This record gives sequence, C-alpha cells and structure tokens, in this order.
Amino acid sequence: MQKFFVFYFLSLIFSEPTIDWFNTYNGSGEESHGHYILTCEDGGYLQVGETDFLPNSKIYIVKTNSNGQLLWEREIYNGGHNLGNSAIEMTDGYLICGAINRNSVVIKLDKESGETIFSETYNNGGTDAFEHAAVTPNGIVAVGYKNSQDSNNTFYTEGQGLVTFLNYDGTQINSININNYISQAYRIFNINNELIISGLTEEAFDYKLIKMSLDGEIIWHYEYGGNNYDHCFGMDINDNGDIFLTGHTLSGTENWDTYTIKIDNNGNQLWEKKVGNPRQFNPQYIHDEAWGIKATYDGGCVVIAGTGDEYGNYSECNGSDCSDTWNAYLIKFDNLGNIEWENTFSSLDISNQSYDWAGEDIDLTEDGGAIIAIDSGQFGFLKISNIQNNLIGDINLDNTIDVLDIILIVNMILSNTENDSGDLNSDNEIDILDIVILVNIILE
Repeated sequence: MQKFFVFYFLSLIFSEPTIDWFNTYNGSGEESHGHYILTCEDGGYLQVGETDFLPNSKIYIVKTNSNGQLLWEREIYNGGHNLGNSAIEMTDGYLICGAINRNSVVIKLDKESGETIFSETYNNGGTDAFEHAAVTPNGIVAVGYKNSQDSNNTFYTEGQGLVTFLNYDGTQINSININNYISQAYRIFNINNELIISGLTEEAFDYKLIKMSLDGEIIWHYEYGGNNYDHCFGMDINDNGDIFLTGHTLSGTENWDTYTIKIDNNGNQLWEKKVGNPRQFNPQYIHDEAWGIKATYDGGCVVIAGTGDEYGNYSECNGSDCSDTWNAYLIKFDNLGNIEWENTFSSLDISNQSYDWAGEDIDLTEDGGAIIAIDSGQFGFLKISNIQNNLIGDINLDNTIDVLDIILIVNMILSNTENDSGDLNSDNEIDILDIVILVNIILE
C-alpha cells in the first residue's frame, strides 16, 4: 500500500509541462527581442527587451494580463543604441534597467499605464549599461558594466563590472568598479540585507559569484567553471539561501551545453550539471544556450534555454523537426541535480508553421506553472502548466508538508468540507485514504 501511494504521488510531481497559451507582440522595429520576464503581483506579466537591432534599437516593454492579453506597451528611444535588460516590481511601479544611447539607465514606470514616473541616465564610462537591480533598505543597487569593448553585443560586452548605489528616486549615491572580481555583473539579489551578485569573469572564462554588504564591502567571492568558456547569465535564490546559476559552457563539451550549478549561501558548490542536445542531433553542431533559471520549492530548479544549430553547412531533420530551427528548451532539476524531465517547445506546438523559438527567460506562476519569454522574432509569452504541481499535500500553502497539513485534512473530514486541496487521490472524496497519502509523503 505504501509503495502504491508513494508511486502515485511521485507520478503527480513528475508530470511534464504542457502549453496553456502563447501570445506574441512586436514593436515598431523589424524584429523584437525579449530578455527578461516577470510575473507581476496583479497576476499579469511584464516582458522587457528591444525592438529592432543594435546599434539602432529601442527599449520595448510589454505588460499583459494573466491570460496574455495586452494591457499596455512602451517604446523608449533616444537615438542609436538602447537596451532593455531587466525589470523589478516595486510597490509603486516597475523599475526597468538598461541603457539609453550607450549610457546606463533606470526607468520607473506606472503599473497601470506604463507612463514614466522617472528616468535617470548615468555616464559611467564608455558604452555602459545596467543589467539588473535590487531594492534594499537604503535604496536601489544596480549592477552592470562600463567601458565595453564589444559595444554592440547585447550579452557579453567585454566591459568592466560595476555596482551603483541609488536613492529610491534614482539619484546616484556612489558607484564601485568591481572589475577585479567580475567583468560583467548580470544579476543581483538582496537576501537578508546582503547582496548576491553573479556574472562573468574576464573573457567569460568562468561563472562569478560575489557576496557583498549593503555598504559595498566584499564578504566573499568565488569562481566556478572548467578549462574553457563558461558564460553565466541566470541566477535565482531559494528560501533556504541556496543559489542557482545557469548559462552555457564549452568546458568538457562537444559544443555549447547548458551549465547549471547549485551553491550554498557560503559559496560552496553543491552540484553542477551540463545538459544539452535534447533532440539528439549531431552534438558537434548544436548550441544549447541557457538564459534564465528559477528555484523551485522542492530544492531544485527549472532552467530555460534555446537549442539549435547555426552552421550553414549542417542541417539534420527528424521529420518536420530540423536542427537549424531553434526550439525553446526547458529542464527541471531536483534537489540533488538529477534531471526530473526535459522538454522542447516549438512553433509547431501551436501552429503548422516552423520558425525559430528560443527560451530567453522564465518566471514561476502561482498556479504551479511558469511564464516563458520566447524569442520568435517578436516578444513571445508562453504560459505552461505542471512545473511544480503546487506541492501536492501542502494544504496550508506554507511550502512544507507536515503534521499541520494532516490536521487540516482531518478537520475537513470531520466538518464534511469540500476542498480540492484535500482530495489528494482525486476520487472526489476527502477521507482516510487522503490522510494515508499525506503520511506517506511525509515519511518518504
């Protein structure tokens, strides 16, 4: 009996994701390219990137409702080179990080209309940009780079790592060159009033992780990687303080593979995984490029990437699926780094037309699913189900399964309460069988 219920529960946990819907939006440029996606407090979604190509790009921002229907969109342009790199939600607006005319910028937008509350640019040196920001008790801390050597590269610009401290209104307090530690700072989080910063080392040979005080003092810093290029672009942190990094690597691989690392809050590496070529083409030609990651409440994570080839002299097809048509590539790792599942999604999943899809970023949704930013030549919003399955058995929604959940099911039985969350075996009854399942989940 126990084995049956454990198997039943695990089959629910490991059910693979399915597509709920897909919507696209395009700006005034020939193409639009999203880099960052956010699940908003109102249940809608915000995606940030550019429309048109560098060096003549415009910042492009799209806000949708929970069904992916357009609420508003903005284009921000001040001549030439403009970047929309990320967004964070504040209590009174969305803060956009990027660049205006080759200078770092933070732009605060009204949540309801998208109108500008403030826009502040900073000439930090050469071609510079902010990649991401975090809110602290003292204001805003933005990270990025300055003095770019590859100024028209959207991703790794060969610049100098930079941390900038701002007031809540965007006024600059001070800026710290951290190029001795990191060549391009890509992500930042404020965890327990300590700053965790990730990015790339000089020449992008390794992943870099820094813990810094709110005063800008380095607490520790570590590098992770192998003997070749390791490009770190995604970071997330779970409630236990475990840090997840992702990107792609040429270290010990036949071509670019996704590269994901789990690290504890002291910088110790817990595990690393290199994964790629989910469609089983010739691995010498396949690029697997990861850009986004989210921690899941089981101690694992989910990674979004793109997979395909970029070689004119090679193309291989399995029926209508060809290697030179890129797919979005989604990977779920458990607490120990084991692959629970990996899936690809393509334009053929929603139409009979074959064109490039690449996964650019991911955020989780309250229903146990996720929203994925798809680069399809437009801003693609891909809503999927079954990422976390809402932690079946977590009746009180505290992200743990324990005796308190058993008590709630017992109370449901005694009071004849109808509640889907208590019907763990989906037999339309809340009874002793549901308690047995929950006990086995806890014991397992």
